[in-house]
Amino acid sequence: MHYADAVAAVRAAVERTLWLATYCTCLNAALWGKSSQSSTLTCSPELALDGVLSTFSHTNEETDPWWRVDLLKVYRVNRVIITNRPNHGLRINGAVIRIGNFLDIYSNTICAVISTLADGATATFSCGGMEGRYMIVHIPGYKKILSLSEVGVYGYLAGNLAVDGATTQSSTFTSWFAEKAIDSNRGLQQNTSCSSTLDETNPWWRLDLRDVYKISEVVITNRNDCCAEQINGAEIHIGNSLEINGNNNPICAVIPAIPAGESYSYSCGGMEGRYLNLIIPGDVKTLILCEVEVYGEVDLTDPSVRENVLKQVRERKKTFN
Repeated sequence: MHYADAVAAVRAAVERTLWLATYCTCLNAALWGKSSQSSTLTCSPELALDGVLSTFSHTNEETDPWWRVDLLKVYRVNRVIITNRPNHGLRINGAVIRIGNFLDIYSNTICAVISTLADGATATFSCGGMEGRYMIVHIPGYKKILSLSEVGVYGYLAGNLAVDGATTQSSTFTSWFAEKAIDSNRGLQQNTSCSSTLDETNPWWRLDLRDVYKISEVVITNRNDCCAEQINGAEIHIGNSLEINGNNNPICAVIPAIPAGESYSYSCGGMEGRYLNLIIPGDVKTLILCEVEVYGEVDLTDPSVRENVLKQVRERKKTFN
């Protein structure tokens, strides 16, 4: 790609991302995904992600041509936006959009079918939060050509946000380290999969999500062997401050009790924060957590998060220079 086109690509990508940050909390996950296609006739698959409407990806004429973007992580996809090439647009008629976690095209779920799309036109297809790592566009049939000018995949990370975070706690009992509360093991083996502080005043545990999120739900799993009452009265705090080790952030919920080995869910209603703390107020308390799960959406209205997203966009665009 020429330098001028690369600059235009960065500008277009930044403008799209800033628009997104202003009007919704979703992000175009395709911008830093990895694209591929069934074959290439001079125009590579990356051209469908370069932000330049005059360029496009292009397969050979073949049976069932496809284009795919690997989002690198599983997303809940709200919508897919497709811009058709500026000429020969009829070729896209009948294309199928699929979302899923399989490299085999037909194992993934259909989001939409593009019945027709005019030359250079852009259309939005709702996928209703379908989960998947891959977004595929393919045209079933013989002697077909798939050509895409621009593709956008808008959604947010699915699954447990906690697993990519960093943990710490006020103290540690033997080998019951803080990170064991986010090891995706809900505590079938207590001493290898649960965190624990010492007996102390106001014990706490903190998760750094590394970015600001709108937290919808927190799931806490209690120990399953004994002493289930130790969790009683624990407070869940969410926010962006590290004042008093993060324990001064707003409270999402107070845990009255969780039966041994059970997992209870607490709604946080979209509270915003980078840090999630659990603390048990009082003397001679022990905080034991066998799993902490956090669900929510990235908050692109936060300037630091938006800058992080833009940085990723810029880094991706460097590959086209």
